[in-house]
Amino acid sequence: MQSEPPSLLPHGVSVRALLDDPALGLNVRLVGGASGLGREIRHPRIQKSGLALVGHVHGVVPSRIQVLGETELSYAESLTPEQQQRAAQVFFSLGVCCVMVTRGVDPPPAFCEAAERTATPLVVCAERSSQVITAVHTLLDEQLAPRSRIHGVLVDVFEVGVLLLGKSGIGKSECALELVMRGHRLVADDVIECDYRPPSMVFGQPAALLRHHIEVRGLGILNIKDLFGVTAIRERKRLDLIVELQLWQSDAPYDRIGLEDRHRELLGVPIREVVLPVRPGRNMSSIIEIAARNELLRQAGHHPAREFVERVEKGLLRPEEPEERMHRSPSGSFRFIAATPNESSAPPPVVTPERR
Repeated sequence: MQSEPPSLLPHGVSVRALLDDPALGLNVRLVGGASGLGREIRHPRIQKSGLALVGHVHGVVPSRIQVLGETELSYAESLTPEQQQRAAQVFFSLGVCCVMVTRGVDPPPAFCEAAERTATPLVVCAERSSQVITAVHTLLDEQLAPRSRIHGVLVDVFEVGVLLLGKSGIGKSECALELVMRGHRLVADDVIECDYRPPSMVFGQPAALLRHHIEVRGLGILNIKDLFGVTAIRERKRLDLIVELQLWQSDAPYDRIGLEDRHRELLGVPIREVVLPVRPGRNMSSIIEIAARNELLRQAGHHPAREFVERVEKGLLRPEEPEERMHRSPSGSFRFIAATPNESSAPPPVVTPERR
């Protein structure tokens, strides 16, 4: 049962935001199409569409950054001015979001004129194509990752990212505060920004305004970093386990063994989920700690519930084996010998000497 559906965040980053981001790490300069810097990039991969310069525009995706490298520019420079204008008109009329030229080479004037006319940002990068492509892919993977916003609390417990979900007022923040006092770390409270990372990982981080803060009814807004120091907070953590807190119901079918795994999909990634009933007297922080330790065992390949059931089934299906007991040889060494079926494995009775 999901308490609140996650809200998907809009995808896309403007060309201006990409070029102004210091994480891009490229030496860039704009040579045309400044009025189109607001165009959005919606694809995390670039496209090298040299065939578009000869009129073959099939497969060109306007939402992808187009890169013109040494091969494309050498072909453009081999054309006559009329052919350059015709190729530029066809290429820049596709409505692409941005065109990047590598190696610091200025494109032909016809390309700059077509970029201005169609409001297509035309950028020259000093680095070679491989460096430009790597830098753009790295930044776009971060900025265009699938995202969602959910309501809950994210805590790092024994290096396990535990997402606490449940109805408002059930005690998620109180559990997180108790876990912080036990030495664990708070990641986010109330609003969690989640993003997808391949392969099949979801990371969570706090909203910018709520970073390091937690709300506890009766106390108000608390700054965990100021109260407990930097070791009590974490800026970002992968989601490994979802804990759904529910009010105790006597007739609810709670899991008593733990054989079947329950999962909840978040951004298309199934994350294991457990449901914990809440009632007075239950130490929820301790139970959440045990759930995190159990998740570590599962990640290491151990499934305690299934291993226990297998041992029980083997004990019921196979005949009882003769018991072993320790026997001391005349030399003083010990060895195990199996008791015969008619021989009792119980220790002999203690005989006390008669008193005289």
